[in-house]
Amino acid sequence: MLEKIAPSLVAGVPVIVKPATVSCYLTEAVVKEIVASEILPLGAVQLISGSTGDLLEHLTSQDVITFTGSATTGQMLKNHPNITRNSVPFTMEADSLNACVLGEDVTAQMPEFELFVKEIQREMTTKAGQKCTAIRRAIVPANMLDKVASALKARLVKTLIGDPNRSEVRMGALVGASQCADVAKNVALLKRDCEQVLGDWNEFEVDHDEIQAGAYFPPTVLICRNPFEVESVHSIEAFGPVCTLMPYTGNDQAVKLMQMGGGSLAASVFSFDHQIAFDLIHRAASHHGRMLLLNRESAKESTGHGSPMPSLVHGGPGRAGGGEELGGIRAIKHYMQRTAIQGSPNSLMALTREYQRGADRNMDLIHPFRKNFDQLIIGDALKTHRRTVTEADIVNFGCLSGDHFYAHFDEIAAADSFFGKRVAHGYFVISAAAGLFVDPGEGPVIANYGIDNLRFIEPVGIGDTIQVTLTAKRKVEKVKREDEDRHTGIVIWDVEVHNQHQELVALYDILTLVEREKR
Repeated sequence: MLEKIAPSLVAGVPVIVKPATVSCYLTEAVVKEIVASEILPLGAVQLISGSTGDLLEHLTSQDVITFTGSATTGQMLKNHPNITRNSVPFTMEADSLNACVLGEDVTAQMPEFELFVKEIQREMTTKAGQKCTAIRRAIVPANMLDKVASALKARLVKTLIGDPNRSEVRMGALVGASQCADVAKNVALLKRDCEQVLGDWNEFEVDHDEIQAGAYFPPTVLICRNPFEVESVHSIEAFGPVCTLMPYTGNDQAVKLMQMGGGSLAASVFSFDHQIAFDLIHRAASHHGRMLLLNRESAKESTGHGSPMPSLVHGGPGRAGGGEELGGIRAIKHYMQRTAIQGSPNSLMALTREYQRGADRNMDLIHPFRKNFDQLIIGDALKTHRRTVTEADIVNFGCLSGDHFYAHFDEIAAADSFFGKRVAHGYFVISAAAGLFVDPGEGPVIANYGIDNLRFIEPVGIGDTIQVTLTAKRKVEKVKREDEDRHTGIVIWDVEVHNQHQELVALYDILTLVEREKR
């Protein structure tokens, strides 16, 4: 729920949450805490437990639906007549048959083998396997299949099932009794085509003999030895602590098996051979929303197969729903309507509050660096005096920087080069440009904050003359921290460097930290 409502709340858009019936009690408890905390405006989050009535009939193109659940339910909602008629944006994250692959380079003695088995165990037991990203299919080299099965079984039999409030318990219950029945039904269907290595719903142990007190289901491992001839293992999902092992020989078969799931949210490759990993990921990526390459080097910092980082896209093609969420700032842009604006540079500058190249500049007698953040107006500009580049400039800069590249120092090589002559260092050009536009006296400009979008357009040679146009492009207020002694903002300046022929030789944005008035 939280990852779905976060982008809307950040964008200032209220949300209505409709949980599944079986999990609505927990959702209500969380929403109550959010409301009680008063961190959001009243009404920003609303909850419906139970039927939504005719809610979908009232949606318009200005609303957005995000859905997590089964592909069947998602498709039913997506095809609702009103949603189709009004083109209501619909993002679906459907449960999928996510896969992990053990590379053919891995032996039982390698760290990647243990990582592979451990990750399957973790994905099966975390939230009792009731995660949309959980590993459902483990694709294993044929000669390693029985070794993986034995190692996985050895780890899972030690998993203590029970009340997760007890520190020694490693797996809790499913969401509800109906979920147990559904998982058992799908396991029975899978067993028609698979061997059962571990797990018996009718006979397993729960901590403190509380098997009747919760919706418990045992970790269940199946083996399908002929996965290319069996459709069920690529279409039936037992949404619980269940995983099916299947063999392959060669990367072609591994990629084919990964694709047979029909699209998934996540897939993982366990290999210490970069060529094998390259081949598997490049060929299988089109069928997966996110892929993790896990080996001994990345294991310590990895968040695991089923845990996307906030900056990553979460979603997947095909069966996984064809949508995406999370992705940092992309999530907000994904849910919001984006409209292209056309107009003159002056009109666009007025609309966007950002200088657009070609718009009118305001050149007055006051140097822009003498104005504080509040006094600066977008479009305030300075056209500097000129500077002619000499051979001494190039030699001195090369000696100071240690950059003696042939294009700057070797007359013969430079004549045969792309430039046809000796040229000044690009970094000399922007250094000289700073010398032209900077006002050296103490004032409201505190520091250089960085350079963005730097491009060198034309070379500058000995005898060329450069001139700079500096324009206030955009302003961003900074929130004052407790340890800061003054209020500041960031000013982004558009910098254009021209030569004596009015040709653009360098173009970039420079960021400065500028003092602003107290409010």
